[in-house]
Amino acid sequence: MRCAQIVGTGAFQPGEPIDNNTILELAGPLPEDVLAGLSITQRYWMIDPRTGEHRDSNSGMSLKAAQAALASAGLAADDIDLMILATGTPDFTLPPTVNLVQEQLGLEQCSTMEIRSGGSGVPQALDIARMWIEQGTCGTALIIGSEAVSPALAPIYLETDPSKIRMRERLPIYMFSDGAGAIVLQAADSDEGLLPGISRAIGGRRKPGIHAVGGGTHKPLLEQQRSKRLVDLRVDVVGASEFTPVMVAAALSSTLAAAKVSATDVDWCLIPEGNVGWMLDSMRASGSPTPEWVALEGRIFDNLANTGACGCAAVPLFLDHAWRSGLIRKGQLVALIGVEATKWMYAGIVCTWTAPDQPGNPGD
Repeated sequence: MRCAQIVGTGAFQPGEPIDNNTILELAGPLPEDVLAGLSITQRYWMIDPRTGEHRDSNSGMSLKAAQAALASAGLAADDIDLMILATGTPDFTLPPTVNLVQEQLGLEQCSTMEIRSGGSGVPQALDIARMWIEQGTCGTALIIGSEAVSPALAPIYLETDPSKIRMRERLPIYMFSDGAGAIVLQAADSDEGLLPGISRAIGGRRKPGIHAVGGGTHKPLLEQQRSKRLVDLRVDVVGASEFTPVMVAAALSSTLAAAKVSATDVDWCLIPEGNVGWMLDSMRASGSPTPEWVALEGRIFDNLANTGACGCAAVPLFLDHAWRSGLIRKGQLVALIGVEATKWMYAGIVCTWTAPDQPGNPGD
């Protein structure tokens, strides 16, 4: 039976970690309960936080993560048949960032695709690559999730008195982070690998929970240039706290159903923001957590506290950390779930872990 197996991962976040005290100095404080609810203690930016100068790029971070993933799999760029990149913050509108990475890898030709689905993008990409591999269309696939949010954050606080920054504008500065993660898939004659995944957008009638306004074609460019900021990053905190737990619960049950496994079968479940205080409080406030959530207690992991909220990069970044730290072991059943609050999307996929064990202590 031809299936798709994960054979390596890689991750990259730029510069030194930026702690909460630095953000407080740049943009002012958050209420203690809000800061505790975010559960983020540090983040990474591709810009210099003091000057806004760019020190890297989306494609540059993606390249570094891709190279690390290929090295972990013992493969070269020329082995890639299919490359899919998920990002909400590309270098340019065109050409696609995935093709910039292809060029930087020195790969003359391969199939490429770019997904604009935020945090749900990498699980979507994994499911697409799974189908291509199972159908025999390709043998090796490289999946990248990358995000460069900091360039949109800098104009909020640079040359601005922190006391004059509104709370709704201050919150994204504490939340968002930059980085890239990559996953390598290969065809194998086996019954162990990626299982069928799921993808849904369930916010067709809901306003966006996160809205990056500016730089697109929604209004005349001359009119946009007259705006206070070219890109305005808006976060609906109330809407996110109300609906994200609903979306996560639906994602978890749908992912397990698509794979035809039960929560008790799963060894580890990766849900970005799966252990953040505000979401757990929201779930409790709206009633008891779902049976799947209860069954997975103690086996849901993320690395949000150390990485910051990094959109498309979250799933591969957290996965790379879990594998390299020794949390995930060969033969274990792992569920990967991504959610996106911009327009309430989720995607998930389950796999038997096939990459070789890495040194580390479970639970690191």
